[in-house]
Amino acid sequence: MKTICSDLKAEYDELESVLADLDESQWEMKTPFLNWSIKDEIRHLAYFDERAVLAITNPKAFNHHLAEVLNDFEAFEKTLEKFGLEMLPGELMEWWRNQREIIVDILAGCARKERLRWYGPSMSALSLATSRLMETWAHGQDIFDALRIRRITTDRLRHIVHLGVTTFKWTYDNRCLKIPAEPVRVELTSPSGDLWTWGPEDAENKIRGPAEDFCLVVVQCRHVDDTSLEVIGRIARDWMEKAQCFAGPPRDGPRPGERVVTDYASTTAPV
Repeated sequence: MKTICSDLKAEYDELESVLADLDESQWEMKTPFLNWSIKDEIRHLAYFDERAVLAITNPKAFNHHLAEVLNDFEAFEKTLEKFGLEMLPGELMEWWRNQREIIVDILAGCARKERLRWYGPSMSALSLATSRLMETWAHGQDIFDALRIRRITTDRLRHIVHLGVTTFKWTYDNRCLKIPAEPVRVELTSPSGDLWTWGPEDAENKIRGPAEDFCLVVVQCRHVDDTSLEVIGRIARDWMEKAQCFAGPPRDGPRPGERVVTDYASTTAPV
C-alpha cells in the first residue's frame, strides 16, 4: 500500500502542477471528453475521491448511496452534473486537495486485501487505490489534450496497465457479452525501457507496444488505430476496441482519428 499510495499522490501532484497556472477562463476550456470543461473534469475527480473516503470510513452510508444510484441512475447523473458547479476554481482546488489528501492517508492505513464496496464489483483496498490513480491519470489526459501539453510518462503506468489487463473479463461482463476463452499475451515497453508482460507466451492473441499507448486505449482516451500498438488475433483486436478499465455502464471509446493530438504547445516534466 505504501508504493501505490506514494504513486497516487504523485499522480495528483502532477495534475495540480498543471492546473496551478490556469486562469479562470482556461478552467472553462472544453476537453475532448464528452465536451466537459477542465473544471468539470476536476469536479468529477473530487466527487469520486470524496465517495472513496466514504466507502472506507462509513461503509453503511456508502451502501445507502450505492443503493440510491442503482435505483435511479439518471438522478445520480444529474447530481454529478451539478455537484461543485457553483465553486470558483480556487474553491474547487481546495476541496479536491482536501479529499485527495484524506484518501491517500486512509488508504495507506488499509490492508492491501481489505474488501471495499465500489460502483462496480467490490474491490481490495489496493485495487481502489489503483482505480483512483487510473481515473486521475485518465481525466488528467483529457486536460493535457485540451491544453496541448505532451505528458512525459513514468513507470507509474504499470498500475494502470495491470488494471487494464485484469479488467479484460469486466469489459465483456459489463456489456453482457460472452467472455472469450482464448488468452491474450500482453508485452509492453515501460517508460523506463523495461519489458512488462502478462499472459501465456504461446497465446495466439498478442498485444505489443508502448505501455502508454495501452493505457490510453483501456482508459478510452485513444482508439487503438491511433497508437503504436501491434495487435495480433481476433480476440486481441476485439478487446482493444471494447476495452474499459473503469466502473460504470458500458462506454465506447473515441473513433479512429477522433483524439489524435500532434500540435503540442509544451511538454511536462515527470513528477
